[in-house]
Amino acid sequence: MAIQHVDLLTIGAGGGAYPAAFRLAQAGRSVIMVDPKGAMSGNCLYEGCVPSKAIRETAEIYQSQQRLAGHGLAGAISIDFTKITMHKDAVQARRYEQHAAELAAARNIKLIQGTARLLGLHEVAVNTTDGEQRFHCAQIIIASGSDVFIPPIPGAELCLTSHDLYKPDSVLKTLPERLIVIGGGYIGLETATFFAALGTRVTLLQKGEQLLSGMDPGMVTLLTPLLDPAIRIRTGVDVTAVTLTPEGGRRVHYTRAEETDTLDGDVVLMAVGRRPVIPVGTTEIGIAVTEKGIDVGPSLQTVHPHIYACGDVNGRVPLFHAAVRQSMVAAHNILGGNIPLDYADFNHVPTTVFTLPAAAYVGLTPALAEAQGIKLRTGRYDFAEDSRAQILERMEGGIQLFFAADSLRLLGGWVVGIDAGQLIGQIGTAAAHGLTAYDLARFADQHPMSAEGIGKAARSLF
Repeated sequence: MAIQHVDLLTIGAGGGAYPAAFRLAQAGRSVIMVDPKGAMSGNCLYEGCVPSKAIRETAEIYQSQQRLAGHGLAGAISIDFTKITMHKDAVQARRYEQHAAELAAARNIKLIQGTARLLGLHEVAVNTTDGEQRFHCAQIIIASGSDVFIPPIPGAELCLTSHDLYKPDSVLKTLPERLIVIGGGYIGLETATFFAALGTRVTLLQKGEQLLSGMDPGMVTLLTPLLDPAIRIRTGVDVTAVTLTPEGGRRVHYTRAEETDTLDGDVVLMAVGRRPVIPVGTTEIGIAVTEKGIDVGPSLQTVHPHIYACGDVNGRVPLFHAAVRQSMVAAHNILGGNIPLDYADFNHVPTTVFTLPAAAYVGLTPALAEAQGIKLRTGRYDFAEDSRAQILERMEGGIQLFFAADSLRLLGGWVVGIDAGQLIGQIGTAAAHGLTAYDLARFADQHPMSAEGIGKAARSLF
């Protein structure tokens, strides 16, 4: 079998892969991207942030219309979930076409549909429908992403996953009357709020005592009472099995406080997390893999300097925008001869929980600061006093900014409520560049926009 020589091979074609692929190709390097789907883009577009937010934004518009109707400012409207899923599919199709056009216009890049496995430090085999191809690669980027985790629960196959809900031509095309969500992480909680807003009766079962496990308890405490009270949330639940009901529905068996019980629904969503997809051969060539993923530092290099791991597969910050930045770091370091010239900042990546309402955070939050013995001063701004929030009748939540107690340098922040996903990037930029409360207070942000609350939160310290 002839071995093809290539400057860069990426295992995956999503956010952790294609930014580097295009940058290297622009520099005249030969690039091969390998992906099982045979399309450029990863889980974000296929079954994650893009399709889920297509549904989320529609649900938020519907919810806002109902809120305005309650104030006598609008009439009643109805929704068609089948058409919502068609809109989601159309958005996905449009973006796939966009990516395909970008790829077709690029030089020095080829995308192969197949599954890659590592044979050696520079050798990669790719299994395709036409047989196996082998490559000798000067550099390798592992960007194989993550996949839904299915726990070994009897009857788990009777549940849907986020893959089923959000992939193109998704499984669920009609709105269920009753939805049971197993898992209180961001995927489960977001989905619960979408469907509740659209009229489904939702019950969420969380194994731990806190929703959004791993996030700052203070932020979660602010968010939880703002969620739709119609969502029944049960914590401390251990699901033991899922079975069929005589009517063809789903029955969830669980224990709570040493008592057993069951819960019936039309659809059950299994949303207990994701796990990295580790290519075959990774550990065999000496690359360390932990529970979170492939072990890398801020240069994104593995123990072998010419092999990089970007995006969800390394588990550092499993978000699309983090993967894109990591991919560019890898590209810069490859162009530097695999000598670290650029580094990913894992500490200032904004994270948004796109519930209704949303919550977002970035940088150092109080729980982390306390664990590290760092003293904070907190600037606050409540959306109850915000003009935009008042206009839209969405006055819940607010902004909290966390500053170093001595220098008043911004270390982190969170936003719960209106425009959270928009505002957190501005806060993250300020924290990443070491701005202080004085810097934020001096900036004249727009009125009447919720962003002016950032400066007001800073000024609350003076």
